[in-house]
Amino acid sequence: MGTGSRDAVSRSFFVAIVYAEVMNFSFPKIYPILDASFIPAANRAEFLRRLGGELAEAGITLLEYRNKTGNESELLADAEILRAALPAGSVKLILDDRADLVERIGFDGAHVDSGDMAPAEARKLLGPERIVGTFGGNDALLPAILQAPVDYFSIGPVGKTVTKKTTLPPIGIEGVRRLRHQAGPQPRLVGVGGVTLENAPAVLAAGATLVAIAGAIFRASDPAGEFRRWKTALA
Repeated sequence: MGTGSRDAVSRSFFVAIVYAEVMNFSFPKIYPILDASFIPAANRAEFLRRLGGELAEAGITLLEYRNKTGNESELLADAEILRAALPAGSVKLILDDRADLVERIGFDGAHVDSGDMAPAEARKLLGPERIVGTFGGNDALLPAILQAPVDYFSIGPVGKTVTKKTTLPPIGIEGVRRLRHQAGPQPRLVGVGGVTLENAPAVLAAGATLVAIAGAIFRASDPAGEFRRWKTALA
């Protein structure tokens, strides 16, 4: 391995270790993503208050709120309810895309992908104490992505997904294993897209640190109960 390659690896390990220590947060195996498409238009505020309270009782510690279609006022209103229902001392709330709004709404971090704010910009804006995540790759890791100052890299989609629009092909369990090999042991990898309760153990065994789930939980009639089922199964 050349000097440049060794330096790149050292930088990626340094970033992962530094942010793990600074945050002092133990990432769970389950990363639920509440997409706005799961939120009913009628009695929206009451739905979110009830959902947040039930998820808190179920022991959730990490949740991403994603709203690709609503306006900013809707996003802010939803975020305010979620933050009130999911206490800051117990639950880390991640905002998709809008790193510029994280501090304003009292969230704990942002997930930024291609087309959003660059990971380095998000880190500069949010500082070392908040969580920043980004997309790490599909068939292979993106060039130089491990040097990004983030806390986790999402990889996938693992399987077929209908929740998030993407043209990327599923990578399957072997793809997760391949990207873990490329990343090395330290970086947190989040298996996203098409993860089910049936394949989640294999995704984790193949090298994902945690799995992101959206429809599998939030399309259920009892999301908090479904989260408990996942939590027990993946304990």
